[in-house]
Amino acid sequence: MPVPAPYVGVVLPLTGSPASVALRLGDHRLAATLDADLVELRVTHGATTSTHRSRRHGRAAEPTELGLTLTGSHLTAWCRERGGWVARARRDLRDDPSTGSGRRLDVHDEAALAALRVETSAPGTAGLFGQLGLRDLRFVSHEDGTPVHEDGRLWLTATSAGPGFFDSGHTSVWGLDPRSLEVVHTGDLFFRRPDRPGVYGDHATHLVRRADGWLVATSTWGDFEQPASRSGRRAPSGLRVTLAEATGDLLRGTHVLDTRELPLPATGDPTIATWDPHLVRRGEAWWVGYVAASRFFRFHPALATGHSLDDLRLAGAARERVATEGTTLLEVDGELLVLASDGRDGRRGQRAAYPVFGTDLARRGSLDAPYPTNIPWPTLARDGDGWLMVTFNGRRTGGELLGYGTHGDLVVLRSV
Repeated sequence: MPVPAPYVGVVLPLTGSPASVALRLGDHRLAATLDADLVELRVTHGATTSTHRSRRHGRAAEPTELGLTLTGSHLTAWCRERGGWVARARRDLRDDPSTGSGRRLDVHDEAALAALRVETSAPGTAGLFGQLGLRDLRFVSHEDGTPVHEDGRLWLTATSAGPGFFDSGHTSVWGLDPRSLEVVHTGDLFFRRPDRPGVYGDHATHLVRRADGWLVATSTWGDFEQPASRSGRRAPSGLRVTLAEATGDLLRGTHVLDTRELPLPATGDPTIATWDPHLVRRGEAWWVGYVAASRFFRFHPALATGHSLDDLRLAGAARERVATEGTTLLEVDGELLVLASDGRDGRRGQRAAYPVFGTDLARRGSLDAPYPTNIPWPTLARDGDGWLMVTFNGRRTGGELLGYGTHGDLVVLRSV
């Protein structure tokens, strides 16, 4: 079963025990097994197999299906219990030293993904991984910032949350009926990097329609490692913004896009990372909203402008903020404004709100709207004489084993 990216799911209906599902990727076999009610993962390379189970969460309760997902480097075993999927074992494959050849498993390798095979102990189904939750929503827009309206729908990109931290998600595309609020999944976007081989599930994406194709700006969350713990086991990988140019219909289907760096200016403090791009063209100038971090996790909104996306200068930065992201450009009554989201970890007076700035990043006021999670984005489109806002909440999915990163539900609001 060839796949374009390491985002795969396998589901096996259970008729008895033991049962197993597995992926053969390169020279590794990645398996989930159920024996009685015990669920575990088995990672095999050559003659060596490592076994991984959860002491607290590894026993299933009356399971009806067994599942296995690979989302980036995260391998997860699932059971469907009482109508919902519950994660029962997981392993970050970056933690598994290879044996034999001395090489680690590269889950991003395109040749290995093209030769991926599925093994099940009974007939099952397999395909691309979907999502546990949706977040980081942006309207697909024209260059001037107006949302694309096609086939009676507005269109959105979203981060399809996976069973783990940010690096288990990927970018998906959705159609939203602004009247009925029905939302339909229509596509997925994956990315090649300019500086390394492989395909990544980068996300926090803005999709821009041009007269002759598309611009796709995205954040390189697809292999982000959490900041080092007290043990010093890990440090974050480089996080920045890339840009793709493409033709065809990116609203529908699965696409792998080649990217280049989108060079975003530093904001005065040491800038160690940038993310959350949003692009608007006004006249001859491009404006790019983004987030700049001086350390993980201390971050603020910023704005750059220039006649070329390859030559941008800093227009403003709200450096007084320390937990603000989701930078979004919005034209209101002919003026370009900058919206953002103050997280609950911000300074006093800068928490759980949507600040509104001018293009100099001086604060003008706040958006009066509910704040349903830790850092929901302010994504708005005109709706007749009012506004339609699309954001997300913090509802987690998949059980207690997974922790942070599996959220959220889609939240749609109308202005009153």
